[in-house]
Amino acid sequence: MALSIGIVGLPNVGKSTLFNALSAAGAQAANYPFCTIEPNVGVVPVPDDRLDQLSALIKPLKKIPTSLEFVDIAGLVRGASKGEGLGNQFLGNIRQVNAVLHVLRCFEDDNVTHVEGGVNPVRDRDVVDTELCLKDLETVEKRRERSLKNTKMGGKAGDEAKAEVALLDRIKAKLDEGITVRAQKLTDDEKAAIQDLFLLTDKPVLYVANISEGQIGKEDSDPRVQQVREMAAKEGAGVVVLAAALESEIQQLAEADRPGFLADSGLTEPGLNKVVREGYKLLGLWTYFTVGEQECRAWTIHKGFKAPQAAGVIHSDFERGFIKAEVFGWTDLVKLGSEAAVKEKGLLRVEGKEYVVQDGDCMHFRFNV
Repeated sequence: MALSIGIVGLPNVGKSTLFNALSAAGAQAANYPFCTIEPNVGVVPVPDDRLDQLSALIKPLKKIPTSLEFVDIAGLVRGASKGEGLGNQFLGNIRQVNAVLHVLRCFEDDNVTHVEGGVNPVRDRDVVDTELCLKDLETVEKRRERSLKNTKMGGKAGDEAKAEVALLDRIKAKLDEGITVRAQKLTDDEKAAIQDLFLLTDKPVLYVANISEGQIGKEDSDPRVQQVREMAAKEGAGVVVLAAALESEIQQLAEADRPGFLADSGLTEPGLNKVVREGYKLLGLWTYFTVGEQECRAWTIHKGFKAPQAAGVIHSDFERGFIKAEVFGWTDLVKLGSEAAVKEKGLLRVEGKEYVVQDGDCMHFRFNV
């Protein structure tokens, strides 16, 4: 399931540094605007303690986590919607991702210039959102012109065109006010009607407040971090606070050296783990597991997937020929110590096509093609 999250923000806020830490891909990070021109892509494993516990119990030959794709997109500047900087390329790259990770600079550093002249995370958010709203306005206006012509048609087609024009007019009016599409509280039917527009401000967003190492442990009293949290709360968006430069250093260490470094830095785990987990949740994703001596593996599904759809993530034949699924909870397996013990306790169920897979299910599929 190829799902991607675009890392966006103004130049020099720490986007590429965060991407380096996430992917260990070595994306170039430097102190000048547009250091990132072509988007860098990294596939990042999703940390999951449940998979670790299952693997420790079963000791398979392979442990395979699920993953997310992160895309490091060139920094945006004022006027991007009109082609300033790398505007057209930047906006086109955002259009292709499923969600947005918006990095906001909350640290002072005289050695790292700020394109807006000073550190202000709320203003920076507004600059990006304004450009995205302006681009969405262009897209909505183009669709409205086409739909307006169709209102002259008779019957059902004409009625549908009139309804679409009315919806687009409402969306346009809010965009004119600087209100993103995701903040307009559209119904499911309205969202479906504009889905093919791929509006930039309709994508779910997670904010990253990028701080310095010296700010670690002081996040709750830091005024800029509080500004980001308050802003996100009004939107119903999530926030992760981390020091991207420090996270990048952590990823360069040997695995054995990381726990001590984290402890010395006042951290219990890498902040990146929170970013990936929150990104996973942002996309409405769940995980189920297949377990055995050959491999323990985590599989990504959308929340609400039924058993045949979940089987199809492994292979389309599994979905096409789905018969039944054997299902048991990961906690039952860890608690009881073996699949045989789970069966003896009557905790293994056989489910059919209508079963909605739950986060953390362990599953075996029966199929015939």
